[in-house]
Amino acid sequence: MSKGTKYLLVSLPTSISPSNDHDEALTALRSGVTTDFGTVTPFPIPEFKIGTLDALVQQADELAKLETSCEAVVAKVGDSLKAILEGDESKISQQKTINDKPADQYLRSFTWNKVKYRADKPLSELIDTLQKEVVSIDNDVKQKYNQYNQVKTNLTTLQRKQTGNLASKSLTAIVPPSLLIRDSDYLETHLIAVPSQQTSSFPKIYETIAPWVVPRSAQRIDADDEFTLYAVTTFKKYSQEFVHKCREQKWIPRDFKYKEGGREAEEKEVEKVAKEEKKLWGEALRLGRTGWGEAVMAWVHVLALRVFVETVLRYGLPLAFVCGLVKTTPKLAKKARNSLDQSYSYLAGNAFGRDKKGRITKDDSSTSADMQAAGHMGDGGDYSAYVCYDFEIN
Repeated sequence: MSKGTKYLLVSLPTSISPSNDHDEALTALRSGVTTDFGTVTPFPIPEFKIGTLDALVQQADELAKLETSCEAVVAKVGDSLKAILEGDESKISQQKTINDKPADQYLRSFTWNKVKYRADKPLSELIDTLQKEVVSIDNDVKQKYNQYNQVKTNLTTLQRKQTGNLASKSLTAIVPPSLLIRDSDYLETHLIAVPSQQTSSFPKIYETIAPWVVPRSAQRIDADDEFTLYAVTTFKKYSQEFVHKCREQKWIPRDFKYKEGGREAEEKEVEKVAKEEKKLWGEALRLGRTGWGEAVMAWVHVLALRVFVETVLRYGLPLAFVCGLVKTTPKLAKKARNSLDQSYSYLAGNAFGRDKKGRITKDDSSTSADMQAAGHMGDGGDYSAYVCYDFEIN
């Protein structure tokens, strides 16, 4: 889906053409937009079972809220795909398809999915089905992505232990077992990572920072660019005090217990978690791809229902309307709307007028308030003379 594309879903009564013909009305809609501001393709919407007026007004409100939810879920699934593919826009765009079609192709060849959303069902049932589907998509993608993210975090932690500095990395492959006192009731070996800038002072003061530090027990084990690792022996009775004093000196005591075969066990654990991370990455990507397509599909069907319900409320029965998809840009969308206003403002009755230069003007705020109370306001709280909803899919 290319960024910088905006769509308008416009519904007009077929009475905009002298013959009341559907195809002529579509041609009139195209003329109202003009090719300067966008291109128009037919957007077929089936006729649904219509209940009472009160039910339609309530369903219009429910659909407005459901559309907001759909848009939010599409955005969240898109964010998951972005994280999984590490922001690679080329790869992300390849995953964003609906029924294996790019979003633009799907929209411009839209047909109502009668298998998933049977048009002979009541509107209330269709709304309920779409609502449950969107919640399910959101939960499934979120659960799998969180599962992948947790394993990825675990792998990063394990890898950091293999590759970090001496203050954080695993010491299993670094510390020789012979340096550790393991079977004494009185003595204990401490491993201390000393910052490089303190390595010259450490041998001079480590014996005096706490009682009962074994003199000359410090042994240098290893060093990297940031730290030098020492082994120091103390009496167990004063171990806690020694560790506390080390921290005061900005030295880092390392918690390490020697375990036979520990190095091999760590390597196996990293390998095991790496395999699990790779498996979950694939699962999260597949679910994100299908989830995004299904969420967009649900969103577009919700938009179609919004157009239908608002068309019935606006133009009344018997139904005779034409719906078109206007492909434009965010910059040209306002001009496309203004062009349509110029052509079809008369559909609003007294809500629209013209100034001395013949330009369209909207009536006062009291009229707008009446329209809003009647449920005929657009998404931006701005009254339109015709049914129109705008959206962007990124």
